Amino acid sequence: MKRSSLLLILLFIVSTLIIDAQDRSSQRIPLIGTEAPKFRAPSTNGVISFPNDFEGKWKILFAHPRDFTPVCSSEILDLAYRQNDFKNLNTQIVIISVDRMVSHQSWKKDLENIDFEGRGKVKIYFPLVVDSNYSIAYKYGMVDTQQKSGQSIRGVFFIDPQNKIRSFHFYPGEIGRNTDEILRTLQALQAHDKHKNIVLPANWNPGDDFMKPFLTPEDKEKLKNHDPDIYYINWYMIYQKPE
Repeated sequence: MKRSSLLLILLFIVSTLIIDAQDRSSQRIPLIGTEAPKFRAPSTNGVISFPNDFEGKWKILFAHPRDFTPVCSSEILDLAYRQNDFKNLNTQIVIISVDRMVSHQSWKKDLENIDFEGRGKVKIYFPLVVDSNYSIAYKYGMVDTQQKSGQSIRGVFFIDPQNKIRSFHFYPGEIGRNTDEILRTLQALQAHDKHKNIVLPANWNPGDDFMKPFLTPEDKEKLKNHDPDIYYINWYMIYQKPE
């Protein structure tokens, strides 16, 4: 009897490991232009249904490998100091980590008592979502297959008001994300949506000139003006001054 019970336990463990290995190898990153995967999960701001709870807003998901890790802590504090910048851009920050609620709450409380880089203490108003069963991480292709203990990759997903994925960035565990670059990417996506027939060149920042993928009949008429707001570097690199 004992031997059969032991065999059943071993069989269960082996089958669980096989399923886990298959899940890790078969996870897929949702592509740009596709619908953002939905989830419902507890957070430090209560249970959230994503993305429905943030209808009409841009959303940025930030995945963190673990709570109380040094790089993640610096990132969350920097995001907290820039909360109004994201709010002014109609954007909701959502943090995801595989640790449990009690850990999230303790981490948040501790972070709010840190004076980071001499900027004073700051309240964290965005939610820290519990993903202890890795279901969200799998949906977004963010389970780190190189870590046996299981943790999520340091990912960032930009999701527009129509709940479409517009951009995503993955970072290694040892390198922190750049908040300025995240804001720049967000502003570039919003500028593209606001203006017709424009793209953004290398190192573009708000206020810089746009690029034109092609000239419309209206653009060709503007070129006849003495001081047009459209100009060439060559035939395939055409710029337009911001309005």
